[in-house]
Amino acid sequence: MATANPTDLPTDLATINEQEPRGALDIVLRHAVQLGASDVFFHCNPNHYVVSVRRLGTVQQLVVLSGDSGVQAVNLIKSSAGMDLSERRQPQDGRWVHQVDDLSVNCRVNSIGTLHGEDVVLRVLPTAGSNKKLDQLGFVGDQLQNLKSMLNSGSGLLLVTGPTGAGKSTTLYACLEHLNNGTRAINTLEDPIEHVIKGIRQSQIQPKIGLGFLELLRGVLRQSPDTIMIGEIRDEETARTAVRAANSGHLVLTTLHSPLAAGAVQSMLAFGVNPYFLSNCLLGIVAQRLIRELSDDSKQMFDVSHSPETFAEIKSYLDPGEGNVIYGPDESDQDSLAGYVAQSGLFEILMVDRQMKELIAAGSSATTIHAAAKEKGMLDFSRAALLKVAKGRTGVEEMGRVIPTLELADYE
Repeated sequence: MATANPTDLPTDLATINEQEPRGALDIVLRHAVQLGASDVFFHCNPNHYVVSVRRLGTVQQLVVLSGDSGVQAVNLIKSSAGMDLSERRQPQDGRWVHQVDDLSVNCRVNSIGTLHGEDVVLRVLPTAGSNKKLDQLGFVGDQLQNLKSMLNSGSGLLLVTGPTGAGKSTTLYACLEHLNNGTRAINTLEDPIEHVIKGIRQSQIQPKIGLGFLELLRGVLRQSPDTIMIGEIRDEETARTAVRAANSGHLVLTTLHSPLAAGAVQSMLAFGVNPYFLSNCLLGIVAQRLIRELSDDSKQMFDVSHSPETFAEIKSYLDPGEGNVIYGPDESDQDSLAGYVAQSGLFEILMVDRQMKELIAAGSSATTIHAAAKEKGMLDFSRAALLKVAKGRTGVEEMGRVIPTLELADYE
């Protein structure tokens, strides 16, 4: 984790321990927003709190709060997020909207007890009205066309998979925006509701009253929906009910945690879903990661025209002249984030055709399904990343940082 030199801190951070708790949090969140941070960490140490942010996928230290200032800041966050101040051992979740200057910063809050005290993490949610469109997510080749084709199906199951923080919610919301044309009844089941979308009926689970994804899904199915978005498949009953809904005329969108697209099939089978019923309704799987994008102003160019084999496997996707040079960050800058200005999605999209349905119904392994998808032209993570490299959007080193080890081994 990158650390900040106290002597180099901006004035407001250098004097943060002189502030009241609300003023200290104003300063932290103002810097988090300015940096485009996705998360803010309050990590408790024996005598102080280290406040860090995750920016472009990398954690870097922002400031150190004294013990008293840190505890007061954490207590204010918990109180504002509707969490139990007296409970410091059990993990808690909450939601907090904090006004910083003219901006409302919407945060998902989680607390957990640690060896030295209580840690709090804020997930900074995008501001209202900032939902991305499908064509802004970072698809390459024929991926966007393939995804739209699946979404335009009247019914079936679309799985979006990847680790926490990979942008799955962003993809789901973009899918909903694409579908929300006034001709469909759309319901969502979320934990929490991260974006409000006009024209869509959104519901939030409430575990404290026994209202989970399964209970909401059963209720929503009686509301005559055309499309249902389930925030996450977490248990066997929800998985089986989602498959039944997809097999009975509904378009169901949901997320899972698996490293590769083909692995999502195994995850559903592990939840006890019947392979035949899954194969009958599954439209496709979107697996994703976030990859850093280079700045056009500072990226360095490297000639690779002497190695035409570098992009041989994706040649059909390249425009004339592409593939002769690649780009990377400025190597003279010691900042690990130098040269990178944003993140975009890196995707592999597995479409389910007749052959794929037969493999799924037969309970085939993820390796077999993955190989069959590649044989049919699926751009897996490695090839999708190569395409971004060839087009100058990212550097080669990002492939090793982002792509799952299993696929790198397969690619080699």
